[in-house]
Amino acid sequence: MAARGLVDWGLAERIGSRLAARPSSLAGELPELQRDMSAQAPLAEALVTATTGLVPTGPADVQVVDRPAWVAANVASFRRLLGPLLSRWEQRVGNRAGVANEVTSRVAAVELGSLLGWMSGRVLGQYDLLLSDQPGGDVVYLVGPNLIGLERRFDFPSDQFRLWVLLHELTHRAQFTGVPWMAAHFSGLVERALTVAEPDARQLAGAARALMQDRAEARRRLDEGGMLALVASPEQRATLNEIGGMMALLEGHGDVTMDRAGAGRVLAAKRFSSVLSARRQGGSPPVRMLRKLIGLESKLNQYEQGERFIAHIERIGGPRAVDACWEGPERLPSLEEIREPQRWVDRVGLAGAVV
Repeated sequence: MAARGLVDWGLAERIGSRLAARPSSLAGELPELQRDMSAQAPLAEALVTATTGLVPTGPADVQVVDRPAWVAANVASFRRLLGPLLSRWEQRVGNRAGVANEVTSRVAAVELGSLLGWMSGRVLGQYDLLLSDQPGGDVVYLVGPNLIGLERRFDFPSDQFRLWVLLHELTHRAQFTGVPWMAAHFSGLVERALTVAEPDARQLAGAARALMQDRAEARRRLDEGGMLALVASPEQRATLNEIGGMMALLEGHGDVTMDRAGAGRVLAAKRFSSVLSARRQGGSPPVRMLRKLIGLESKLNQYEQGERFIAHIERIGGPRAVDACWEGPERLPSLEEIREPQRWVDRVGLAGAVV
């Protein structure tokens, strides 16, 4: 029997796809949705560029997928992303674990597959450089059943809602392909976070003991970054804070741009935003705890914190103050600066640089 490694990726995809494949009468409507989204994408990209000044590299590859296809794309992304790290771990463990490795491989697959299966019912769109298996490629995924389902449930005008969702995802694409250094910088941060993520049982045990003694600190870390932040080393936390600051900026900028670029065309934008905000924050207590554990709670916070950051710097530097962030990696705000924007303003000298 071939070795599965530390994660049985095939099992993870099968479990996730099985959970994602809920009965739906919408499958027949996905080709029409694909045609509509492909037709709207050039307009959405033009509106994003006019609003932000960011010019993406080439036309967007917009793909409408069902939930199992979204799961499969994300399993493949995790496999590429985590491959080097898992290889190092396997070399450390070698054959010592024996049957335990088989069990661990299956447990990890069940956890990952279950998580992706659950998330597949909530995601509307996703832009992620890591999802493409082509060098230099990038894809905007739209989960068709979820989009159509929300339109029907809340009686959204479909032409406006679809353009609005496209504007958000294509803003992220403009950020990563229109800012020359952004994609490489993001990939470097992710690589650094994984490079320092070496298994150290003593470190994990020590961190767990410390957090048990300081429950307030444990809750703060859980809110900020999920389970990884609970046991991260100081070096890991520094990298996670860099990633968190960057992502809060990009998410806040995405939301602000979505509304501004759609002004005059997406007349129901406030209603869309209200419904999606309630959807993000809702859920039963177990669901809210799951969001905390896997770090989704921190992502939800990124939207609000990022928008507040942009509002603050625009009061000082005008409507294009965020352009200062695109000048180089050193200009990106840290997570602390996202929460206290004046610290970033003082550090980069925004008040003196913008008339």
